[in-house]
Amino acid sequence: MVDIDLTLNPDLAQKILTGFIRSEIRRFGFQHAVIGLSGGVDSALSCYLAAEALGPQNVLAVCMPYRSSAPQSLEHAQLVIDALRVQSVVIPITEMVDPLIGRDPQMSSVRKGNIMARARMIVLYDQSEAFEGLVVGTGNKTEILLGYTTLYGDSACALNPIGDLYKTQVRQLAQAMGVPEPILTKPPTADLWQGQTDEGELGFTYAEVDRLLYLLVDQRYSPEDCVEAGFAADFVQRVVERVRRNHFKRVLPPIAKLTNRTIGYDFLYLRDWGT
Repeated sequence: MVDIDLTLNPDLAQKILTGFIRSEIRRFGFQHAVIGLSGGVDSALSCYLAAEALGPQNVLAVCMPYRSSAPQSLEHAQLVIDALRVQSVVIPITEMVDPLIGRDPQMSSVRKGNIMARARMIVLYDQSEAFEGLVVGTGNKTEILLGYTTLYGDSACALNPIGDLYKTQVRQLAQAMGVPEPILTKPPTADLWQGQTDEGELGFTYAEVDRLLYLLVDQRYSPEDCVEAGFAADFVQRVVERVRRNHFKRVLPPIAKLTNRTIGYDFLYLRDWGT
C-alpha cells in the first residue's frame, strides 16, 4: 500500500481558515456569522473558527432538533456554546416537518432526512436575516466529494471554511482547537433517524475513503493507479461512481449558453462582480 499522509499543520490551517471567514464575510459588508450547530465535529469546528475570526459575540449558533434527535446532540452542541460563549438559539423543527412527512405513511428514511435538512436550511437563512449575518457552512471535503449531503439542505451556505478538509483532517484541527472530547470521539452521524451513522450508511469508514479520495483528487491518480496502490477494485469503483454521479451537487445549476458572457462559464472572475 502506498504511503498516504493526511496530517495537516493545525496552526497554519487555523490561520488560513479564520482569515478566510473574516475576509469573505466582511467583503460583502457583514460582521456576523450564523451556524447550524448539530453537536457533531464538523459544525463544532466551523463554530470554533468563526468565533475566533469574528469574536464570539458576532456568531449565532442555531440548534434545530427534531423529536427523534438523540438527546446528546443538543448536549454536545451546548458544550460548544458554553466553551466559546457564542450567541445561541434552539428552534425545534418537528412542527415544521411533520405535516409533510405525515402525508405519506410509506415515506422512506432518506426522504424524511432530506425534509429535515431542508427545514433546517429555512431556519438558518431566516436567522441570518434576523441576525444580519451570513450562513457559514459545515460540510467537509469527504462529504462534498461523495455527495453525502442534501442539496439546498445542509449543503446550503454563503461560505464554507472546512470544505477543503477531509473528515480525518477535520478531526485533527478540531482536536488542536480544543473541541470537547465527547464530540471528537463519538461516531459521525447526521442524526436524521435513530441509530443512523454516516459510516454505516456509506458502507465504509472515513479513514478508509479519505485515503482513497486523496489519491484520486489531490494526487490525480487514475482508478487503475489506486488499485495498483493497494485499494480493492470494487471499493475504488464504488467511490469513483459516487463522486461522478454527485457532481451536480457541487456546482450551481448549469445555464444554457446563448451569449459570450454566460454566468458560470465566462462571468467568473472577481472583476466581473466589482471586487
